[in-house]
Amino acid sequence: MTILRTMRNFSSMNITASILLFLAAISAAIIANSSVAPVYQEFLSHELHLQIGNFNLLSHGGENLRMIEFINDGLMTIFFLLVGLEIKRELLVGELSSFRKAVLPFIAACGGMLLPVMIYSLICVPGSEGGHGLAIPMATDIAFSLGVLSLLGSRVPLSLKIFLTAFAVVDDIGGILVIALFYSSHVAYGYLLVAILFYILLYFIGKYGTTNKVFFLVIGVIIWYLFLQSGIHSTISGVILAFVIPAKPRLNVGKYIEKIRHTIAGFPAMQSESIVLTNEQIAKLKEVESASDRVISPLQSLEDNLHGTVNYLILPLFAFVNAGVVFSGGGELVGAVSIAVAAGLLLGKFIGIYFFTWLAIKIRLTPMPLGMTWKNLSGVALLGGIGFTVSLFIANLSFGVDYPVLLNQAKFGVLTGTVLSGLLGYVVLRISL
Repeated sequence: MTILRTMRNFSSMNITASILLFLAAISAAIIANSSVAPVYQEFLSHELHLQIGNFNLLSHGGENLRMIEFINDGLMTIFFLLVGLEIKRELLVGELSSFRKAVLPFIAACGGMLLPVMIYSLICVPGSEGGHGLAIPMATDIAFSLGVLSLLGSRVPLSLKIFLTAFAVVDDIGGILVIALFYSSHVAYGYLLVAILFYILLYFIGKYGTTNKVFFLVIGVIIWYLFLQSGIHSTISGVILAFVIPAKPRLNVGKYIEKIRHTIAGFPAMQSESIVLTNEQIAKLKEVESASDRVISPLQSLEDNLHGTVNYLILPLFAFVNAGVVFSGGGELVGAVSIAVAAGLLLGKFIGIYFFTWLAIKIRLTPMPLGMTWKNLSGVALLGGIGFTVSLFIANLSFGVDYPVLLNQAKFGVLTGTVLSGLLGYVVLRISL
């Protein structure tokens, strides 16, 4: 019952977050093609300063970060920190914590990454300008895809939600590796070495000392700056930070309950009609509060705290600054890149996820999860083509300011592939369920 209740709450959050993402993306496209487009572009290129003397935290290589860079390289690090926390939890106690649980989503995710890349490479030859975007259709947006799945309500088997979540998490791991390996510039090893020393320090402090979340986040900002200067993409710092944040609470549940019972037993009696607590009563309540903080691990607590900020602020803001597809002006909107991205998301994801899952089950490598059928698997495989957030992110890394026409095409391909995958997935699942 607890699992079902948690999934319902999570589903409700995903529906709202998905609507916000969609509205932000539509707003960006409308504004980018309206009379206020110059204001929108000026907002994106506005330089930011967070300065102490001559030192500006929001700078890279002596250049101040622009608004779009701050959101993509700064705020999105918090998104990737949350992704890292989710991956760590899944690896420790979730659907990737054992070979038996992980094998099917892992195989499905591999198919969902390989086939889109193959389809993209057939349309945009690697080595060409368009070939830079090879990794764009690899990703699955967890929040968006689960949001669409949640629209079908209680008729969706729990196994389908778990399967979609698990292979999307593996997708995220693949996307993070691609960003780290292929979208980093020349590495400044001095900055990177200092960042590694900070990670080691955080690991041992978390293991033997404080588990204060604020402390980890403050040091995380320092590490982010070091990564920004190092040439390794700064968002990777958030993922690595997640893996040094303690997953074990300082107080186990049994001792916590025992401590609470002891504290309540010794709680000073209330004076009748009094609305003011005594110092002794306040001290006892603070003991309860302190124990409650220590019984929840920093990993779980931080993940819970970040969900709202990421889903309702960072991701809509990211969509608003990155989904501004220009439908007129210099260059074609529909070109090889837009077709390759859309085909990779819609066809590549579907064929890859469905075929690799079918093959794994047919050769008896793993059984089909309870509640899953070939029909509803096809719907979930289509939802895997909802790439939105990470696909737009990789599109910016692939083309950036050097290829504005190709970037515009890539954005259009991401939006087209995502919308078609979401609609078709919803229709197939509504019929099959």
